[in-house]
Amino acid sequence: MKDGTFIKNITFAEPQSLLDLVDYQEGRVVSRTLAQNSAMSLTLFAFDSGEGLSTHSAGGDAFVHILDGEAQITIDATENSVKAGQVIVMPANVPHSVHATQRFKMLLVVVKGN
Repeated sequence: MKDGTFIKNITFAEPQSLLDLVDYQEGRVVSRTLAQNSAMSLTLFAFDSGEGLSTHSAGGDAFVHILDGEAQITIDATENSVKAGQVIVMPANVPHSVHATQRFKMLLVVVKGN
């Protein structure tokens, strides 16, 4: 970034609650990018119940930490129920999808190779 910072869309040098940084919206998936470059991305998501991301793959390992609620995350045709407080890793270049079985929030960290 132009001012030498790497993280954006968050107040610096003050305690923050990740749950409060992204709000649920009816019928939507809401995201807030906190950092993104060629090596990684860091994004908060809020999914309304029934919403999701269709099957796709990513060019890096995708680490998901469920902050609130519950989701069904399918990785290479294997369904996983993931709840608040749990994490799951979706390997690079492996098809995966995300479905909100109830409203949920997650922190997504995608780590890419050099």
